[in-house]
Amino acid sequence: MKLHFVTDGRHSAESLVSIITDVHKFADAIHIREKDKSAEDLVELVELLARSGVPKSKLIMNGSVDAAVRSGLAKVQLPSHGLPVKFVKEHYPYLGAGCSVHSAKEAIQREKEGADWLIAGHVFQTNSKNGLEPKGISFLQTVCESVSIPVYAIGGITPGVLPELKKLKIAGAAAMSYVFSADKPVEAAKELARKLKGGTAVEDIL
Repeated sequence: MKLHFVTDGRHSAESLVSIITDVHKFADAIHIREKDKSAEDLVELVELLARSGVPKSKLIMNGSVDAAVRSGLAKVQLPSHGLPVKFVKEHYPYLGAGCSVHSAKEAIQREKEGADWLIAGHVFQTNSKNGLEPKGISFLQTVCESVSIPVYAIGGITPGVLPELKKLKIAGAAAMSYVFSADKPVEAAKELARKLKGGTAVEDIL
């Protein structure tokens, strides 16, 4: 199973560079999900990360296809109410495109439209979705059984829920708050990687 980290939109560019530089080696991918930053800000952030040693191949731009293209990134994550994946695939066929989904019906439709992977949630209770009921493991299982492309779980991803996820045929998990809201992001990232991968290396982690 793969491990993705997703930024939470609560940090300055300088803080993000510092955190991502420290935690990226524990993840298979880092999603830049910064809704309040302009495309120019996102392009600059990617360049700062690259200069700090974070491979662009690990970065996935959330929401802003423009910023992804201008930054030379190969992958984008499309919000459920964002740019249609069909449009992205027609105009930028070289981009890998994932979609965020909240139902099996939506998952099936996004796969038909050309999505390369899906992020489904929110699965467990999370502070980033206060007041909204989590969809639960049964929802995630239904999504996985409904499509043939990779599915990643998001929402309340902590070391404690990983045993439940491992029972499903999913591609991996995407963690946001557990890492980016942590007092010690590196320790949080390391713990997730160890629990999810059972001691197997993510890059140089043995």
